[in-house]
Amino acid sequence: MSGRAPVWDPALDELAATMRAAVFAGPNVPLRVDTIPRPEPAAGEVLVKVAACGLCHSDLHYMDHGVPTFKTPPLVLGHEISGTVVRVGTGVDQTRLGTSVLLAPVTSCGECAMCRTGRENVCAKQRMLGNTIDGGFAEFVVAPARDAFAIPDGVPLEEACVVADALTTAFHGVTRRARVEAGETVVVVGCGGLGLNVVQVAALVGARVIAVDIDPRKLALAVELGAALAIDARDGDAAKRVRQETGGGADAAIEAIGNPRTQEQALASLRTGGRLLLLGFAAENMSLPGGRVTYREISVIGTLGCRPIDFPIVLDLVRRGRLALSPLVTHRHALDSINAGFDALRRGEGVRHIMVPS
Repeated sequence: MSGRAPVWDPALDELAATMRAAVFAGPNVPLRVDTIPRPEPAAGEVLVKVAACGLCHSDLHYMDHGVPTFKTPPLVLGHEISGTVVRVGTGVDQTRLGTSVLLAPVTSCGECAMCRTGRENVCAKQRMLGNTIDGGFAEFVVAPARDAFAIPDGVPLEEACVVADALTTAFHGVTRRARVEAGETVVVVGCGGLGLNVVQVAALVGARVIAVDIDPRKLALAVELGAALAIDARDGDAAKRVRQETGGGADAAIEAIGNPRTQEQALASLRTGGRLLLLGFAAENMSLPGGRVTYREISVIGTLGCRPIDFPIVLDLVRRGRLALSPLVTHRHALDSINAGFDALRRGEGVRHIMVPS
């Protein structure tokens, strides 16, 4: 199922007052699948029947590592959401009913300095699904209508959920922050669900991509998605190997894990004048050799999420087959099995895991 639903089901107008959801009660305890009140869309909002929601390592930061959410638990996690609009709030066009949509994880205020200069992804007053407000590990979720993007015909509705974060974040990091250009060499350190999207976006813009990981299966998939070379980090010094293969180092290194050691490895892979993009969230600090950064004019760049204006661009690239989804979605979990899904994610199984409510 994709695009606009051809027929609206009037039965959806008679929705139950409750819904099932996986509730986060606090760190180091499993999510609790429970029945809770169903939200109602306020003015300018839509109510979305969730088709799928991605399981993300960001969720594990809250669940396993005590990273605080902005909303005090209980909270419904989940920020990679696709689904169908089943109710609209006042001021929202009724024609949106029945449309298949992708929800941007972050809602911006439109008024702060960052929003007014085209950097809504780092809005000073941002609200995030599954963090500031209830997210998508549920049967229904509400979101601003302006942040619900129509999914084009031909794009699978369930698989589209990974576009919301894993693919758009990679697109923003590669094209807007690292500013990768055709002909450059890019080393991608970490080929999980996020890193593999970095690989395919960098390859799409014409870069020569070198993938680094410790999982041969993920390295093989990186090659399928456009990497010119795969390096197993278990076999010696991966940064040295990159420098040897490139005659001095990569033009850009993108770390997609969030580990201080691999961040340092990515930095060591660069040529003079190279660019280090920190894409993975790290709770601990890396060691940064200031002298080397200074005398070799290394740029260290942060990146977060994606601007709303780029969501339709990424969706269209998926529609045209320029960016892949199907090879990335390796596991589907029912709502009742979501904790087993997170256990598999912790073990590093597969690439992208998604929750399908029914």
